[in-house]
Amino acid sequence: MSELRYTKDHEWVRPEGDAATIGITDHAQNALGDVVFVDLPEVGREVAAGEAVAVVESVKAASDVYAPIAGRIVEVNSALSEDPGLINREPTGEGWFFKIEPKDPAEIDALLDDSAYAAFVESQA
Repeated sequence: MSELRYTKDHEWVRPEGDAATIGITDHAQNALGDVVFVDLPEVGREVAAGEAVAVVESVKAASDVYAPIAGRIVEVNSALSEDPGLINREPTGEGWFFKIEPKDPAEIDALLDDSAYAAFVESQA
């Protein structure tokens, strides 16, 4: 079982100590196609769950990336500025977007687990 949790907007969350790393799912990057640009949030920004905090642009479209949980942005993946293709190659690894210090870590537990996310994606097909 994975430590990842998911949203219905196709973001994933990986709890790591006092922070949670956020990215988009493999399903999302496949739907987007080749990613060409990422607009990341500012470190220190307070965000609400569900708030649009980043933008990912591909050859097909631009999409918002939403904060799956409320908290403060504590780090962004600056490597994406130089190599946005990391999102396509490693969406749940080196292609992460930002890290949040959660206001309420219990919010993470309320997100979808692997099987619930897989069922959600299947229901959208």
